[in-house]
Amino acid sequence: MMQETSLDTLGWDTHFAEHFKPFADQGLIAARVAVEHRGAYIVYTELGELQAKLTGRARHDAVSRSDLPGVGDWVAAEMRPGENKVAIHAVLPRRGQFSRNVAGFTTEEQILAANIDTTFITTSLTGELNQRRLERYLTLAWAGGANPVVVLTKADICDALEPAVAQVEAVAVGVPVHITSSVTGAGIDELRSYFERHRTVALLGSSGVGKSSLVNALLGSALQDVQELRNDGKGKHTTTKRELIVLPGGGLMIDTPGMRELQLWDDTGGLEEAFEDISAVAGECHFRDCRHEQEPGCAVLLAVADGSLPQERLDSYRKLQRELHHLHLKQDRRAASEQRRKHRVVQRSRRGTGRNVGRSTND
Repeated sequence: MMQETSLDTLGWDTHFAEHFKPFADQGLIAARVAVEHRGAYIVYTELGELQAKLTGRARHDAVSRSDLPGVGDWVAAEMRPGENKVAIHAVLPRRGQFSRNVAGFTTEEQILAANIDTTFITTSLTGELNQRRLERYLTLAWAGGANPVVVLTKADICDALEPAVAQVEAVAVGVPVHITSSVTGAGIDELRSYFERHRTVALLGSSGVGKSSLVNALLGSALQDVQELRNDGKGKHTTTKRELIVLPGGGLMIDTPGMRELQLWDDTGGLEEAFEDISAVAGECHFRDCRHEQEPGCAVLLAVADGSLPQERLDSYRKLQRELHHLHLKQDRRAASEQRRKHRVVQRSRRGTGRNVGRSTND
């Protein structure tokens, strides 16, 4: 159970204070979502840890899943008289997040971590390295507005450290890369600087890469369950829910379960940031709208031809471009469908009102 604390230690600042002013005038309190489970929440407040539920009005007003509170969100809540619970009335505007398209065939944004300053993209040095997956994580991190950092785990059992790090640095262009071991403690202290001034870090990565061990190393205690390594050096999946954790030395961390599927959601410049090497070369292309396929004077194709840019890097860039294009088409169709649905609701409401006009009170 979390004890009474100040909002500042939970990541509160002038951005959230400004957006909270109308709710403060209504007598509501500020709270930060720590855990979400099937519509029920645990929130952190100045009064400590409290249970919370969304009001019916707030749930009705939510147009999409992303409008509902997520882990890391700041919310305006009302204390229940005589109860150790609060009712969530509204979600404050987010600043920095990591989201993806929900798994499966549905087109809908899923917020994995809200109001984050930094994203730790964790990957193991024991055969788990996948450059294409890392590019996908980096694209989503940049798009969400939180600075990405690559954290390489299990350095103590890596037999070929330098080649593995070189693979990562080849695609993590301009992104800090940290080599760590939760067993020896190597590199852990370097990560603590990202939590200074009560900043929030989201911990993301595939199952078995050592996120739970990393959490415990940063906490200095065994809060998260950790399973023994398999013969291939991978850990068993242990984290089962997204959770906001307050570090004893200051700062906050959002731990997330491992993800098998990571579909892009939005770009907002994330792709160009993740592929900064291609973006830099593309500035020399003859045509401003060059697609880097077969256009004359394409500097990107020339860089591939002379070996200064790997072909697989360009192939990955094109693949993610196509994925974003198809996603935008589906988003447009979904928005149009939602608009038609709202129009039908309004028309039915008007017809119902019209039938009641002129009726006497004796009808």
